Amino acid sequence: MEVGSLYREPETTGAAIDWPALECVDVFKLYSSGSVETVALRGLDLRVERGEFVAVLGRSGSGKSTFLHLAAGLDDPSAGEVRAFGRPLNRMTERELARYRATAVALVFQRDNLWSALTARENVVISLKLARIGDAERRADAALATFGLDRRATSRSSVLSGGEQQRVAIAAAAARDAQLVLADEPTGELDAENERIVLDALATLRDLSGATIVTVTHSRRVAEAADRVVTFVDGRALEQ
Repeated sequence: MEVGSLYREPETTGAAIDWPALECVDVFKLYSSGSVETVALRGLDLRVERGEFVAVLGRSGSGKSTFLHLAAGLDDPSAGEVRAFGRPLNRMTERELARYRATAVALVFQRDNLWSALTARENVVISLKLARIGDAERRADAALATFGLDRRATSRSSVLSGGEQQRVAIAAAAARDAQLVLADEPTGELDAENERIVLDALATLRDLSGATIVTVTHSRRVAEAADRVVTFVDGRALEQ
């Protein structure tokens, strides 16, 4: 699968279809541990359009993190289908999935997004090299400057503030032009000022590249910044 092929419209007869960035169709996810079975997702239906910023709310155990793992191609649904840009992830080959995770999608977690022994610049560069994207050094420098991190480029990530670390992760997504950003509580450990800065960085990422952003959060400020809020209840999605 060539870089960018996920974003080309699949061949169809008749009018072109405007495929959403992400779509879950009647998705179930079950986990078994011995004789105990847990239903994490229970017929999840959710459509996220390209360029949308969607906040996902819900109590612990409602299926939010499971949904992110499926959307990232890190796990398969037990039933139903998860599609990225019109392509079912469970029908991709291992090579295609690896390419999808390296280039098309970016994950931003609450913590531990970076290699602590590397500098901010090295973290962005290595993400580009893993995706086999050329001109990594120049792209990394440009991305860090865009997010106000040029003066911190040579600092090890372990000495960066929480907000700075999140912005480095966002800069890495921008540098490799990831079109789907999946964030799991990206501001969960930040104070109000750093939360605002990270939200501004996500908005900048979307404005620059048209990226689609889906973030799981408990923060009302994040929800207020989103275009749309979805609440997970017992493995299903309810629109607000």
